[in-house]
Amino acid sequence: MTRSLWLNKLATIGFYGLGACVLLIVGWLLFTILSKGLPSLSFGFLTKLPEEMDVGGGIGPVLFNSFYILGLSLVLSIPIGVGAGIYMAEYAPQNKWTDLLRICVESLSSVPSIVFGMLGLAIFAEYFQVGLTILGGAVSLAFLNLPMLARITEESVRAVPSDLRNASYALGMTKFQCICTAVLPMALQGIVTGICLVAGRAFGESAVILLTAGLSTSGEMWDFNLFSPGETLAVHLWYVQSEAIVEDAHQIADRSAAVLVIVVLLINALFRVPLWINNRYLKR
Repeated sequence: MTRSLWLNKLATIGFYGLGACVLLIVGWLLFTILSKGLPSLSFGFLTKLPEEMDVGGGIGPVLFNSFYILGLSLVLSIPIGVGAGIYMAEYAPQNKWTDLLRICVESLSSVPSIVFGMLGLAIFAEYFQVGLTILGGAVSLAFLNLPMLARITEESVRAVPSDLRNASYALGMTKFQCICTAVLPMALQGIVTGICLVAGRAFGESAVILLTAGLSTSGEMWDFNLFSPGETLAVHLWYVQSEAIVEDAHQIADRSAAVLVIVVLLINALFRVPLWINNRYLKR
């Protein structure tokens, strides 16, 4: 066997080994988190109000706030982020200004989340004087998600073969028709992957929420008021693990961590549904 074939076999074994190590680490993390919190998880825990002193509190309001703030942030960030990515890939001229804009977007993608939290605190709590609110948390999370979503969308659209665009133009389509009917269906997998990443990041974010939405709730299970305090599950998990004085704080933290992991997994599975529908559409 030649030297190149040996190297190819060693490389193949090495990459399979690295993949197996990653799967084992992820599996170990999931097993550790879920095995501690899942056996004692109950429906009452998901719907009860948190307790400051007594044993047996739940996570009802903070779980609702997590979904509420996540939904608001995605409503704000997806149209703007995807639209910006499409503009950068299809409409923006190739010059030094667009190159500078891409550098700025990439730089913002790597900025620590606490910086966006401080920005939201300065805007909503200090400038507009509205305090720590659900609205401030949602808008700040949208700011956090925008750079990554725009960059991923741009790369996904650019990865679509140019032959597909040329064929669309040959059929008499306009640029907008080409993007809607040919480019976006092909780029949907990358765009949805980007949405999954920002959604999971937003749901588990704590620094931004702590600075913009606060460390408390209104005390109601279903509070749609945008100007109410908006403690989320990730913030509640940090608080219970570090500062809570209830006797069952450790058990609450384990259950909250299990719920957080399960919800993130469900979010990723839910966003895969458009991909399944799109793949069936493309096969026709």
